[in-house]
Amino acid sequence: MIIEPREITIREVVNGYSDQNELGIVGYGGKLDIRPKYQREFVYKEKERNAVIQTILKGYPLNVMYWAVGSDGSLEVLDGQQRTISFCRYATNGFSVMVDGYPKTFNNLTVDQQNQILNYKLLVYFCEGTESEKLEWFRVVNIAGKALTEQELRNAAYTGPWLTHAKSIFSKVGGPAYQKSKDYIKSVEVDRQQLLERAIDWASDGKIEEYMSTHQHDHNANELWVHFRNIFDWVEMTFTVKRREMKGVDWAHLHSIYKDEMFNTAELEDRVKELMKDDEVERKSGIYPYVLTGEEKYLNLRQFREGEKRAQFERQNGICAMCNKQFQFHEMEADHIIPWSRGGKTDKDNCQVLCKKCNLRKSSIT
Repeated sequence: MIIEPREITIREVVNGYSDQNELGIVGYGGKLDIRPKYQREFVYKEKERNAVIQTILKGYPLNVMYWAVGSDGSLEVLDGQQRTISFCRYATNGFSVMVDGYPKTFNNLTVDQQNQILNYKLLVYFCEGTESEKLEWFRVVNIAGKALTEQELRNAAYTGPWLTHAKSIFSKVGGPAYQKSKDYIKSVEVDRQQLLERAIDWASDGKIEEYMSTHQHDHNANELWVHFRNIFDWVEMTFTVKRREMKGVDWAHLHSIYKDEMFNTAELEDRVKELMKDDEVERKSGIYPYVLTGEEKYLNLRQFREGEKRAQFERQNGICAMCNKQFQFHEMEADHIIPWSRGGKTDKDNCQVLCKKCNLRKSSIT
């Protein structure tokens, strides 16, 4: 790869700046593709974005940027997209920053301050080489700073119409996929491609790269969107009342197993409601897989505390309630006389201590 350093002013980059969202972002007289298809969305928060402008106003150096040179002479930002969009948006009055104690857009600055920004010199390395060399370099230079997520790196390798359409659905805060799943998925960084990654993971049984490779040149991502939407359509039809405890449940797994079963949704809701009131159930989100599977492991049922076990051990004089043999405290387990499934509670009247062997035997038959 050929790498050549040059000094480029912000004025030159801002010339011809245009942000057309999904259609692309360009600058430098229309010759610079600021957000190539393999690049991530703009992820700087207000604090980071404003810091770029403050750095420029103070004359401090920004980090080195890298532009890739195409075989036809075209240019694209290889590294520095976030900083470039920050100062381009500011120079076109996209937001305000604190200057001299007041929030000011670019137009509110003095002419001297405006020229200070526009005449600021960026150190840009022009990189010329093959596509694979540029993408590999892209991975290397992004190790520092705001590191790319795994899905952002995958996007670099599988660009095409399928990915463009998929990102329009899954990579926008407030977009279709976010709106569909926000009540059922714990917080994800949509603009960092985490929701897209989740959707592909579910559709591919974990074979994300294989799925993206297979569909890279598809005209759209409708298949992925339909699969994702079907999961949450099923959830909404099966569990008719929304609760915050629904977030974080592995709905994709449950959907894959139970999507073709017919449930009495009123009975399911009654069962969920009763379990939500049960103090013995410590993991409320586990209620949803439990009412479908019947497996108590999802509920994290309350167990006897160490002090409760010690008190019962002393009451029994260290004698196992089943085999009537004496054991040391560490050789015994606290046990529910009447299990939770039969209405037993975690209190001293329902507590006994068993040796580990008897406890295991009882667990296997109850």
